[in-house]
Amino acid sequence: MTQIAVLGNGRVGGNLTTALTRVGHEVSIGGRAQGSAADSTRKAHIVINATPGDGSLERLSALREELRGKILVDLANATVDGPDRLPRELIYPGSSLAERLQAALPDTHVVKTLNTMLYPVMTAPAALVQKPTAFLSGESTEAKQVVRGLLGDLGWQPEWITDLGGIETARATEAAVLFVPHVIRSDGFVPFAVSIAR
Repeated sequence: MTQIAVLGNGRVGGNLTTALTRVGHEVSIGGRAQGSAADSTRKAHIVINATPGDGSLERLSALREELRGKILVDLANATVDGPDRLPRELIYPGSSLAERLQAALPDTHVVKTLNTMLYPVMTAPAALVQKPTAFLSGESTEAKQVVRGLLGDLGWQPEWITDLGGIETARATEAAVLFVPHVIRSDGFVPFAVSIAR
């Protein structure tokens, strides 16, 4: 059992909280109030960022002390949304939210993952007809290994997980969010993942 704090209590955070609790982890939710987020983060071993990406850097930078020495699993995509509330452009072109977080939180092990899919796939990857891919980006091999284990708890098979390398590789996976509005307009809000076919 691992103590996990999920920051963000929307659809993504709620879905993950339910799934991680179901498999035996002790999960607390840090909502919008900074005090609530700080309390949850302080007690956790692993912190999951499921907050809206356009405000994640500011929110998490304020938790620098609470996040010291911990693994921060970043799921967010930082985008400017269009009138239909779907992603229209990246907030950090030529960089990524994950890189900005790692720079702002040098004593925290940031691992980017699960940001290339609709949220139901995060906790039910086997429900897709094709095998999905979960990508990992981060500087710490040990932290990525811990996150691999967490993904396994959520139903991800080892062969479905691809380690892309350092945190700068998150630029590629974060840019994949620009597929999302076109796929949704074409097929509707049906679970899918950006995957590597081999």
